[in-house]
Amino acid sequence: MEIVVTARNCDVSDRYREHVKDKLARLEKHDHHLIRVQVEVDAEPNPRQHRGAVHVELTAFSRGPVIRAEASAEDKMAALDLALDKMTGQMRRAADRKRVHRGRRTPISVAAATASIPAPAAPADAEMDAPIERQVGPITVLGDGPMVVREKVHHTIPMTLDSALYEMELVGHDFFLFVDKETERPSVVYRRRGYDYGVIALEAEH
Repeated sequence: MEIVVTARNCDVSDRYREHVKDKLARLEKHDHHLIRVQVEVDAEPNPRQHRGAVHVELTAFSRGPVIRAEASAEDKMAALDLALDKMTGQMRRAADRKRVHRGRRTPISVAAATASIPAPAAPADAEMDAPIERQVGPITVLGDGPMVVREKVHHTIPMTLDSALYEMELVGHDFFLFVDKETERPSVVYRRRGYDYGVIALEAEH
């Protein structure tokens, strides 16, 4: 496994590089196919203005999806330990999820989970006035909708539900947006409790 350490706004000593290699060696027991781990160390120019003066980001390249974890702390050693703990947890959860028998852990759809919940009644004094339209970036918002402060576009290929769950665990998020390979629908898988997951799929009406 190759380990590459880069730094911005700070210097990293040979001693720290050796410390990084010793620490990251334990990742191989969670993923035997690791090819390279990239370590980026970024220090805040004025530590007094930022509690987490050092930011460390780990990016692991393997035969599967890319895994990322990051953390901030007051020094390089502590930031590395926090980021490494996050990455180790992500790898462990992904490995554990693969061992769970899918037949007993099929994700519950939102429609099935909420089928018994009655629809809320419309308030008697609901305002009948038409909402005001306003433009927020490229989006037209009706009424006092939320402000869009960030927009991202990700390129992907259709994948199975199992692959989406696996990638969600690796990135350490509670949800994952993907295109279902079987139905070709935009879908979101999300974490519910323990090893239980839910799935939301979109189907456009014509």
